[in-house]
Amino acid sequence: MKQYKSIFTAVLLLLAATGFGQGYEVSLRAPQYKSGLAYLTYRMGAALTVQDSAALSNKGLAIFKGKSKLPGGIYVIVLPGKRQSFDFFVDKEQKIAIVVTDTSDLLNKVTVTGSRENILFTQYQRFVSVKGKQLQEAKMGYAQARTKTDSVLYEANYNKYNRELNEYRKGIMTKQPKSMMAVLLNAMQEPEIPIRIPLTHEDSLINYRYYKAHYWDGLTFMDERVLRTPFFLPRLERYYREVIIQSADSIIQDVDYKLLLARSAPELYKYILNWVSDEYYNPKYMGQDAIFVHLFEKYHSKGLSPWLNEKQMQSLSRRAYMLMANLIGEKAANLELIDSTGKPAALYDVNADYTVVCFWDPTCGHCKEVVPKLDSVYQLSWKSHNLKIYAILTEDVKKDWVAYIRDHHLGDWIHVYQTKAMADAEAAAQRPPYRQLYDVTQTPKLYLLDKEKRIVAKGLSWDQLNEVLKEKWKK
Repeated sequence: MKQYKSIFTAVLLLLAATGFGQGYEVSLRAPQYKSGLAYLTYRMGAALTVQDSAALSNKGLAIFKGKSKLPGGIYVIVLPGKRQSFDFFVDKEQKIAIVVTDTSDLLNKVTVTGSRENILFTQYQRFVSVKGKQLQEAKMGYAQARTKTDSVLYEANYNKYNRELNEYRKGIMTKQPKSMMAVLLNAMQEPEIPIRIPLTHEDSLINYRYYKAHYWDGLTFMDERVLRTPFFLPRLERYYREVIIQSADSIIQDVDYKLLLARSAPELYKYILNWVSDEYYNPKYMGQDAIFVHLFEKYHSKGLSPWLNEKQMQSLSRRAYMLMANLIGEKAANLELIDSTGKPAALYDVNADYTVVCFWDPTCGHCKEVVPKLDSVYQLSWKSHNLKIYAILTEDVKKDWVAYIRDHHLGDWIHVYQTKAMADAEAAAQRPPYRQLYDVTQTPKLYLLDKEKRIVAKGLSWDQLNEVLKEKWKK
């Protein structure tokens, strides 16, 4: 059963304009259009999010207007028909006039006035367009070169154009460091890889540490303008999915630091907290659910995400409470259930070096596939290593359960279930049920506990558990 993951997706997309003052006014004049709807959108990741829309008059005029100022960033006008669009900057100046004289050449035939930032942005776009064509021609020429002389020539040209492009960008960052163009160029820069040939493992570690330490150079987490760009979200995703070590402790420490930096930029703080909460709601790697629990306890449960509505907070709270009692490294909750003969059989009474806790149901199709395989590896290997299986029936199908145990010769397992009276007493005492304590939302679900009943692994398949045990026994 796949759980719905993106409970914050709507929040991430609805970072609507906030602010104060006289608001904004963006006028669009495009005489080629006598009607139709134009859109004022902004870039956030790969998507365009609609900020406003306006109908064009028979003279090709549309006015986008709002009472609150637009947050700074890269905005996009989408022309009627949604086939053509162009970018422009919005920063402190919020009364902007745009004139489109020729839709066949939007790069050179769009004029933006009322915003000094767009003068620099337009110059940059046109320069990059020229250099981009030169670089592409040099690259294609190199690929098609038939002589060494031609290859050397095209390679030299490519390096020359690339150098000119980098120098142009550095010139903006040096001469106009406070401009929005400089802020975005700094944020776009990838850290340089150290020139250290990785001959040893230590060399590779040095390269990695350098890259990670400089990954965010040029990007401040106190400037919200980077949010409304196409590169911030991919960079955030790559960092947490590929760059940082995938241990819960490392990620928690890093997220806390970034959220601390972003406290003075409320929209950026909101975006990062929403994104990491969504990312680790159903984490990719075992043990990373500790990140979600940490975010809930330190931020959400303390009222530090007031933008979430009641339904979102309920969903978030339910998920956190399903995870709190079963984090890797923590002691598993004791289960005081009864076995198939009606005798008490508590989890903590199981004397074994390792215990596999299996939540299953004999009427579940997937359980019917997994349980026999689990028993096979248990009989062939696990049993001889003083491992025991504590299996919990999750549905009220006792007759089917007893028959399945008998027919599949599972007598070596410790089979337990909870009676209705036990469940009612548990609810009356307001004790959390085992489904919450062990995050049982689907079956089968497997846990591996050590001799002290600490959680070693969870949510793995039977063969993945087998690999974990093999490594344990090797040591």
